[in-house]
Amino acid sequence: MQPKYLDRARAGIEQMRLGFPQLARRVRLVEGDITAGDLGLGRDRDALVRDVTAIWHLAAVYDLSAARELAFAVNVGGTRNVLDFAARCPSLGRLHYVSTCYVSGRYAGVFSEDDLEKGQEFNNFYEETKYRAEVDVRYAMQEGLPATVYRPSIVVGDSRTGETAKYDGPYFIIRWILRQRGTAVVPVVGDPDATRVNLVPSDFVIDAIVHLSALPHSLGRTYQLADPDPLTVNELLEVLGHATGKRVRRLPVPRRAAKWAIDRVPGVYRMLKIPSASVDYFVHPTHYTAFQARSDLAGSGIEVPPFPSYAGRLVSFVKAHPEVGSAPLV
Repeated sequence: MQPKYLDRARAGIEQMRLGFPQLARRVRLVEGDITAGDLGLGRDRDALVRDVTAIWHLAAVYDLSAARELAFAVNVGGTRNVLDFAARCPSLGRLHYVSTCYVSGRYAGVFSEDDLEKGQEFNNFYEETKYRAEVDVRYAMQEGLPATVYRPSIVVGDSRTGETAKYDGPYFIIRWILRQRGTAVVPVVGDPDATRVNLVPSDFVIDAIVHLSALPHSLGRTYQLADPDPLTVNELLEVLGHATGKRVRRLPVPRRAAKWAIDRVPGVYRMLKIPSASVDYFVHPTHYTAFQARSDLAGSGIEVPPFPSYAGRLVSFVKAHPEVGSAPLV
């Protein structure tokens, strides 16, 4: 891990020690950097190569507005460095790679777990670089690398507690609604009855990956961890209106005009605090199937809860924790 996250990691291990002391004793922290050719491991690399039996690759720049150079260095270059490291591990049982549903880019139509290279175009460098990284992972799998790919859709907070480490995606809308008194006016782009917003809570994503990763037959598979019945934009706004206790009025705005105003008109972003890059996801043309994930999760009790069942907890967390920010985790 990067040195700047060591204190947070140590605190996490201390928390783990309280409930799972034996597990905490098995954790060893190693400084590194996936953008470095040797993952920044230095003298630790050779020992790790000998001992590693599983690799979990979740590191990425998750920022829809990320610059091209940074996104490619971390998401593509970093993944290639991890693949090079994995190829050196003689006892490797599996690489677990966390991708994203949005490798689909702006593909119009149904995007399955087997789909990847569909000639799609991309909204931003985050989507493009995660796509290119998964292409590299898929190629390595074809060459014999044991791996499983997981693609979450838009991840929100814990469905039981509402807790989250970052406010982005639908949180921009939640906070905009909460800042208004009485009736909340929400700009709406595209057709809000046609576009669906695919949201999944973090606890579902974690539980699903833990379960799927332990299945012998999940080796070589790709799982889309997505809501099989996502809400339309209009349905989402109705739920958020109820959860915030506000009456929501929709203000139709052309997508390009909305993005231009946010980026170019003084005061618009300062008022809305909605990044222009997030606007594209309210006219998103892709529907994600999750047949393989649902099949392999069957009988486990792990399934996507309906967004209305936990939206109130997300809103309550936002109200109680104004200190949580939206800055990208890099």
